[in-house]
Amino acid sequence: MPNTKAETPTRASKRLKGQSQHKGFGKLILFGEHFVVYKVPALVGAVAAYTECVVEPSSAEWSHGLIVEDNRPAIPGYKDEKADEMLEGTQLVLKHLGWDTAKKGLKITLGGDLCAVSGIGASAANCVSVARAVAAAQGRSLSEEEINAAGYEGEKGYHGEPSGIDNTAATYGGVLKFQRTDGAPLFETRKLASPALIVYASTGITASTSKVVADVKAKKEKEPKWFDGLLAEYLDIYNAAEEALKTCDWKAVGALADKNHALLQQLTVSCPELDKLVDAARGAGALGAKLAGTGRGGLMWAICADAKSQQAVADALGKIAPQVWKTEFA
Repeated sequence: MPNTKAETPTRASKRLKGQSQHKGFGKLILFGEHFVVYKVPALVGAVAAYTECVVEPSSAEWSHGLIVEDNRPAIPGYKDEKADEMLEGTQLVLKHLGWDTAKKGLKITLGGDLCAVSGIGASAANCVSVARAVAAAQGRSLSEEEINAAGYEGEKGYHGEPSGIDNTAATYGGVLKFQRTDGAPLFETRKLASPALIVYASTGITASTSKVVADVKAKKEKEPKWFDGLLAEYLDIYNAAEEALKTCDWKAVGALADKNHALLQQLTVSCPELDKLVDAARGAGALGAKLAGTGRGGLMWAICADAKSQQAVADALGKIAPQVWKTEFA
């Protein structure tokens, strides 16, 4: 479980009672969204909030089919907009694990305290929690690597060709370096000597990761030299961020977050709503801030010098954002 603490001031936890719970964690991409698709490293932190799943195989009352009851907290409209993708992702996890609902029915119930919002890795948390619950129902003891692989297959239902970063964070938790390769992705844990104090906030806008990633790909193919220049700038940011994390130099991390956000603006994956939140966080004393994940809606995060500053930033964002959370990475 990740060494993080999350606060969700606007919504109560939707915990599932009476049965064994199987979890997938949410995440924030610290550095490298969109660039990570092109096999360069990224840094990601899992938040403490999670999606949990329980499954009930069919009984004498019904013999086949799939029922999904989605009790996750979510921003308005998210679950409706993502309903088809959620169902497809769930079916891909079941297929990967060899559960045929035409032969043996299954009821899946989703809950937990992770608010489903673009940028938090809600789809990956969903897929990983389903994979854990279904494997348990099958009487199988899967390795974390196998759970991660099942989560990745489910992510295809949401994103087409996912990077793999979200399901890896959802499975393993903590702070991770992640990099795609021609084979299995590489990831390494990053243990921080002191906690990084984070505030993250939602625009209230649900974005389509597959559409935004496809748009970035089209821009890359149209202007490859331009994109390669941005990629080179990002790699400099990434390398500096790795060094800053080693020494817990949060001021440097903040400055690098600002630079990474500027690159994402050039990629056109930010939006006025995100920029407004980023500016507000900086104005309230954050050391730096950037969008998190897909962009064009979803989330942003800010890093703070101390708990007092973290609260001040959360208060400032709370005046203009639909949802605000505090967490820490350690």
